[in-house]
Amino acid sequence: MTHPILPPPLSAGARVALISPASPLWTAREVELARKQTVEMGWEPVMGEHVLEHDGYLAGSDEQRVNDLNRALRDDDIDAIWCLRGGYGTMRLVENVDTDAMRRHPKVLLGYSDITALHTTFATRSNVVTFHGPTARSKMTPFTHASLMRAVCTNEDPCGKANDARSLRGGRAAGPLVGGNLALLAALCGTPYAPNYEGAILVLEDVGEQTYRIDRMLRQLLLSGSLHKVAGIAYGQFTDGTKPDDATSRALDVVLHEAAEEAGVPAIAGIPLGHIDDQWTVPLGAHAELDADACALNVSLR
Repeated sequence: MTHPILPPPLSAGARVALISPASPLWTAREVELARKQTVEMGWEPVMGEHVLEHDGYLAGSDEQRVNDLNRALRDDDIDAIWCLRGGYGTMRLVENVDTDAMRRHPKVLLGYSDITALHTTFATRSNVVTFHGPTARSKMTPFTHASLMRAVCTNEDPCGKANDARSLRGGRAAGPLVGGNLALLAALCGTPYAPNYEGAILVLEDVGEQTYRIDRMLRQLLLSGSLHKVAGIAYGQFTDGTKPDDATSRALDVVLHEAAEEAGVPAIAGIPLGHIDDQWTVPLGAHAELDADACALNVSLR
């Protein structure tokens, strides 16, 4: 595969489509927050037609959600697509996403969690760098804002030293960034939409998963051979899971270390990635260098 295409950086006045490809928003206030935040970034928000639709746990029908996405992909006047939230539902769309449109006119795609399915789809079908970062309605702290701007506006390294990270297995590695939400990556195993793990730096995060379920999903990646292909692992945050003092569980770091040990690669845990306020925007597909001794992840966007 050729080197992934980096979408053009966003400048003032960039037109940004706001869409809901997964779970629903429940109030117009959430949409207004996303609109306001987009304007504060210096961009022009373009609201998807179906952003306030509801179909149980989905933000409208599959057809409505994918139509909003494809309309944005096909519109040459749209510079970026910013997902309003994750939740569940993007896997239901991947077979009908216009990946040719993304290949013809690469544009910034931004979101995380369930949006992982779109990141892997555009990686495998369009060979375009996409951005694992805050959703449009997320709280934008100064830390998060600064990383986002470096990633999508100035093409500077949006990551760097992870001050609160822990070294699980020392060493250095380099390769393209892949990953995102662990549950989505496990679910995509064995499908044509699983990312190419060969020689990659894998980033992982999740929310609401007990440690034994994290263990099980990592086992799935190991047994499928996926983890044995990576060059290094940078674990993010696994929030709202097993309590650290739960005597019936095993320690999360032990489980994460075991997976890295079996893969035989450098690994760190605790980078600012996941369902947290302060988070990096990680350009999936871009080249990165992992220093597991220094707990640093440096990304090249030049």
